[in-house]
Amino acid sequence: MAVIQVTDDNFDEVVMKSKKPVLLDFYADWCGPCKMMGPVVEEISEEYADRYVVGKVNVDEQPALALKYQVMSIPMLVAMNLGVFAGKSVGAVAKADVLALLEQAEQVK
Repeated sequence: MAVIQVTDDNFDEVVMKSKKPVLLDFYADWCGPCKMMGPVVEEISEEYADRYVVGKVNVDEQPALALKYQVMSIPMLVAMNLGVFAGKSVGAVAKADVLALLEQAEQVK
């Protein structure tokens, strides 16, 4: 499954109502570390499409969502499960760290 562009309009449907854990990548087009994380996020969305939902939130276009999740630095990855915040990671991180964050989200019941 492709990465979903998450907005205020589709947030409830994509994130809150998801039956699978969700990875949200808060980013901006001008952010260098965000560009480094892009391929990692894409890879996870393709390799784990049956297990996770992967969405990207452009902080410049969706300031209310950035505020809601207290995004102070980007990239910031947020893991959610069953509409519940399960953890976050700030900055460019390794793929293994992103997967660990998602595995942590799977523990939310």
